[in-house]
Amino acid sequence: MKRIITLAGLICISLIGFGQRDTVAQLIITTDTAIAPSHDTTHLPNDTIRIGNMIIIKAGTPHGDHRFMRRDNFNNSNVSTNWFVVDLGFNQVNDQTGYPQSIANGYLPAGANEDWFTQKNFKSTNVNIWVFMQQRNLIKHVVNLKYGAGLELNNYKYRENIRFAEKGFPLVAMDNADYQKNKLALDYLTVPLMLNFNFTPKKKNPVGLSAGISAGYLYSSRQKTNGGGKGKQKYRDDFETRNFKIAYIAELTLGPVKLYGSYATQSMFRKGLDMTPFSFGIRLAN
Repeated sequence: MKRIITLAGLICISLIGFGQRDTVAQLIITTDTAIAPSHDTTHLPNDTIRIGNMIIIKAGTPHGDHRFMRRDNFNNSNVSTNWFVVDLGFNQVNDQTGYPQSIANGYLPAGANEDWFTQKNFKSTNVNIWVFMQQRNLIKHVVNLKYGAGLELNNYKYRENIRFAEKGFPLVAMDNADYQKNKLALDYLTVPLMLNFNFTPKKKNPVGLSAGISAGYLYSSRQKTNGGGKGKQKYRDDFETRNFKIAYIAELTLGPVKLYGSYATQSMFRKGLDMTPFSFGIRLAN
């Protein structure tokens, strides 16, 4: 996981670097009499040269000075695409399990309680790698449709020495081993769909809000432990987790800073445990 996070960070830094674009600048060469710059760059006169975002206006005299003017207006595209967007955040669950009832039904062993599932602070991580995210203009670049596809990688690191059952019930048991590391990993192939509201559509770094839903398919689930005299162990099973995950999602854009959040619509377990996962963090995109 550390390698994945490091690689994701390097990818995003590179993309951000390549994604920088200067605002439109005009270089004006004039005679002693000032010439007002033109804001219309769509129809250029014959004595005007355009090089990328720079416009050079020739005054036609051997003497003159020059000055610069920058324009803040940003022309939005009707369809824009970001490649390899990375989220770095944290996971937590809303535990609404009725432990006495689950114990009575045989889903959990005697003595099980919410303390068994206490997670280590800021150790349960959420890393999302979106292969692409695309935004399509709907209404004057203020209202947009945003969608994409990628991977959700979720880790839940526990304080206690619990072991999830690979088959059958009870779902979990307290192990005698003293683990240094104990985590449940759930990975999804996910498609997000959001409605985006851009409050400053003329700005390169806008302020906006996106909200919608995501649908994910569980393609990998495993528990990894380390320590307790057993070394590193990995157990692969679905552990009675749901194959599909539907979640409410949101994104807050504050100029170059993007924050994200996700809250599932139901428990990640099919039976015995009522734990609804949620995540939050920072989104790295150019």
